[in-house]
Amino acid sequence: MNAASSTKPKLTTSSMIASIASEGQRTTSAPFGHALIKAGQKNPRIVGMTADLAKYTDLHIFAQRYPERFLQMGMAEQLLMAAAGGMAKEGFVPFATTYAVFATRRAYDFIHQVIAEENLNVKICAALPGLTTGYGPSHQATEDLAMMRAIPQMMVIDPCDALETEQCVAAIAEHDGPVYMRLPRGRVPLILDEYDYRFELGKAQLLRDGNDVLVISSGLMTMRALEVADELAKHKVDTAVLHVPTIKPLDVQTILEQCRREGRLVVIAENHTQIGGLGEAIAMALLQARVQPEVRHVALPDQFLDAGALPTLHDRYGISKDVMVANIQRWLG
Repeated sequence: MNAASSTKPKLTTSSMIASIASEGQRTTSAPFGHALIKAGQKNPRIVGMTADLAKYTDLHIFAQRYPERFLQMGMAEQLLMAAAGGMAKEGFVPFATTYAVFATRRAYDFIHQVIAEENLNVKICAALPGLTTGYGPSHQATEDLAMMRAIPQMMVIDPCDALETEQCVAAIAEHDGPVYMRLPRGRVPLILDEYDYRFELGKAQLLRDGNDVLVISSGLMTMRALEVADELAKHKVDTAVLHVPTIKPLDVQTILEQCRREGRLVVIAENHTQIGGLGEAIAMALLQARVQPEVRHVALPDQFLDAGALPTLHDRYGISKDVMVANIQRWLG
C-alpha cells in the first residue's frame, strides 16, 4: 500500500451502486436521464432500452416520461444489443444502457457484429466504468475502453461530470453512428461549469494551464486532476490539466501541441487498466510524431482488483488525489 494511504482509517463498507462524489461536493441528480428526456423531446425517434437496469442507469427517468418509447429487455445483454441494432435499422435512435462489464464482456460479439460492422446508430451508455464500484472484478469494468477502442467505427467517450454527461447525450444523439459512452449515474459531481466548459465530439480541452506539470486525463480522473492541481499549487507546483473526453477518435493535434511544450512532466491519468486505454493511445501518438516528453502513467494495474470501499481502493491503486499528489512530487524530485 502507498505510504500516502497507510495513515488513513480503513473503511469497511462497499457499495455496488457507489457515488464518486466527495462529501460536500456539488452534484446533479441523474443528469443522463434528464438529458435524454430533452434529446427525446427534440427527436421522437430516440428510444431507451435496458437489460433490467433502468433504475441503476438513470434510464427510469426517461421511461417515466416516455413509457411508449422504453423497452425493458430483461437480464439479457446480448439480446439488448441485437435488438438495439434492429431498432436502428428501422430508423430509431436507441440508447441502450447496462453496466459496463455486461455491455463489454457479455455482449461484445453482438456489439461488434450487429452494431459496429453495419455502422448502426446505437448509443451504448454503460454505468460503473473502471473502478467506480467496490464489488470486485465481476462488476469493475477496468478494461472497457480497450475493448471498445478496438472495434472499428466505434466512437468512445469518457465524460467527467454531470455537465459533460448532459452535453454528451445531446451531442451523441445528433451523431450518426455507434457510440460507447461511459455513464456517470446517480449523484454526479458538478465541476466543469466553473471552467465555462462546452463538450465537442473528438476535441480535447485545456481546462487550466501550468508550466511544471501537464496532466492529461479523461472521465473521473479529470476531476482528480483538477483537485491535484489545486493541491500542488500549495507546494508551488504549476499544473496544467488537459481533458480528453473523446478517447476515439483521439484529438492528436491538441495533445501533441501540449506535449511539445518543453520543461513539463506529462502525467496521463485514467480510470482504466494501464493496458489499451488513454495512456497507450497517447503513447502511440507521441511515438508516431517523435515527440518525447518525460511521461508517467496513472492507471489501474493489470490485475483483478480487490473488493472494498471505494476511497480505500482508490488509494490502494493510485488514483486518489493524495496518492497522485505524492507520486507527482516524487517524480519531480
